Amino acid sequence: MSVLGIDAITYGVEDLSQCKQFMLDWGLSLVSDTPETAIFECLNGCQVQLAPAGLPSLPAAIEEGSTLREVVWGVENTTDLDAIASKISNDASFVDIQVDGARRIGCTDPNGLAVRFQVTRKKEIDVDCAAMNTWQSKPRMNAPAPVYNRATPIEVGHVVFFVADVNAVEAFYQEKFGFVSSDRYPDRGAFMRCSANGGHHDLFLLQLPNGKRGLNHVAFTVRDIHEVFGGGMHISRCGWETQIGPGRHPVSSAYFWYFKNPAGALIEYYADEDQLTAEWEPREFEPGPTVFAEWAIDGGLDGTTRRPKGAGRPQGKFLTEKN
Repeated sequence: MSVLGIDAITYGVEDLSQCKQFMLDWGLSLVSDTPETAIFECLNGCQVQLAPAGLPSLPAAIEEGSTLREVVWGVENTTDLDAIASKISNDASFVDIQVDGARRIGCTDPNGLAVRFQVTRKKEIDVDCAAMNTWQSKPRMNAPAPVYNRATPIEVGHVVFFVADVNAVEAFYQEKFGFVSSDRYPDRGAFMRCSANGGHHDLFLLQLPNGKRGLNHVAFTVRDIHEVFGGGMHISRCGWETQIGPGRHPVSSAYFWYFKNPAGALIEYYADEDQLTAEWEPREFEPGPTVFAEWAIDGGLDGTTRRPKGAGRPQGKFLTEKN
């Protein structure tokens, strides 16, 4: 069986109107809007659903307030769906339902999160991405790198949760769904990808000393580092607050920018993560600030001045111009 990645996520939110505006600013397309739910899509069809936190049909929350209530993973075909169903059908939380005319199965993971699977609805897309010139390789000739005024995310690339028992949840995703561990903080964190060949992580599990359960962040893949910057500055101009970024993760090599998300916890733009195969050997790290970020800007950049917050607007036509 082959899990291809995240097909859809569902948030239960306390302020639906505010969260809808945030997702529009974030760069998602609104495809359905009712009093009970708003559904947005990324470029490849990956969906983000918003619903009132008190909606009875929502799966149970793993924490108070606005948060993620469900993650739907896509598989290649019905054979893969049947294979997963055979592994979880005896679970008391097993569900086998129809959603918009398609079969969706799932259960509740050891952390209390609703995990679902369906034959993927995402589509193949062709997007222009910046080529990076290095000393050895110069693929971008006679062409400037792009500058983005905002981001249009390609998909939900990964989700990150605080879990009460990282080893138990890691084993669950390995045994039931075939996920593969990429790197670890021993007994504290597990980076996992859906299959042997893929991006560094689709799921990250993080155990805190107090055993807190909840959402840490949802990450959206964008084209390249330039879209991370352009998207982040647009969100800053819209008035939303940076948590940290832009910056770069040394563990996955990805460039990032995190914002506070009214739908729950944090939300991230990221690009240029490591790509792994079955030959990859998981590494072990000791948690720490320099492991999280090789470098990062605390508080973000001001989208109008394009400088760190409080630095003021640049003067003159050239940086070197003096009064």
